[in-house]
Amino acid sequence: MERQTLFARGDGGYSAFRIPTILTLSSGRVLVFCEGRRDGLGDSGRIDIMMRSGDGDRFGDMRVVVSGGGDTVGNPCPVQDGATGRVFLVYNKNDADKPEAMIMQGRGPRTVHVIYSDDEGETWSSPRDMTADVKPSGWTWYAVGPCHGVCLPSGRLMLGANHAVLDEAAGCSGPYMSHTIYSDDHGETWRLGESVGVCTNECSLAAFSDGEVLINMRHMPYGGAENPHCRAQAWAADGAHFSQAALMPALVDATCQGSLLTVTTPRGEEVLLSNARSTARESLTVQRSLDRGRTWTVERVIAGGPSAYSDMTRLPDGRIALIGETGDETPYERLTLCTFTLK
Repeated sequence: MERQTLFARGDGGYSAFRIPTILTLSSGRVLVFCEGRRDGLGDSGRIDIMMRSGDGDRFGDMRVVVSGGGDTVGNPCPVQDGATGRVFLVYNKNDADKPEAMIMQGRGPRTVHVIYSDDEGETWSSPRDMTADVKPSGWTWYAVGPCHGVCLPSGRLMLGANHAVLDEAAGCSGPYMSHTIYSDDHGETWRLGESVGVCTNECSLAAFSDGEVLINMRHMPYGGAENPHCRAQAWAADGAHFSQAALMPALVDATCQGSLLTVTTPRGEEVLLSNARSTARESLTVQRSLDRGRTWTVERVIAGGPSAYSDMTRLPDGRIALIGETGDETPYERLTLCTFTLK
């Protein structure tokens, strides 16, 4: 396994880099995104979206793709249209002084935006606010990804997301719930998909050649739910309508984000899951399933120490590239790119 640090705290004057995501384009070019946090580890404050690009082994300099302009932009969620080659980056925005707790009380906006690139990430369009298209009235918190989206065989572009709904009488929001957003017209318009799984939030998607979609979700154990330290899943045979979400006790999780990746091998379509497989944010692990996530048979520890969020992609030579939050004392010291073979 090969490792390299792509972002480290202090680089460019940023206090921390978090929420990594990675995407291999049809040309083989690899784009890596993350949040650059100016004011510390907090999820609000002055936050920009950063990017580095390369061939999977060598990467160019870090640059700002979306500036928060003193506010918070984050949760980068990229996807490439298989027909046009256009790359979309969907993200969220909120006021720097309106953290998640205030947003959950209905006291601050949380919006959804998209930019696109027709030259593999070299230049990007102006942002478009698509909040009205994908966020119903009454929803407070809203977060896309945070990891790459998928392009279904039909051409549908689909991203995982999550939200919370305001309870006006209580003055706060109810539990988080995962959902999807999608586009059937090459990213011209985006629509709200189904909600999946009460007490779930950050989620990832895996798409298969027959149109089935697996959604794997962080479980938020409210009220002492059974199996609190595990993930949840659901399947959509038609790529749209998901089964009832089920807890997966075998998928031990630190109540953290995770990532899915579909890979085609001589045995067929397999799926990989990366997550902090522990009851704390440590032991970043990749697991492998031969039956679309219904059972998981192989696991390998990628980073045994402090670790948290991650995302995966397959490189043109067949290797897997994982970008993850890692550190020696905390999970948030650097973003490390690990490359390894399926073997």
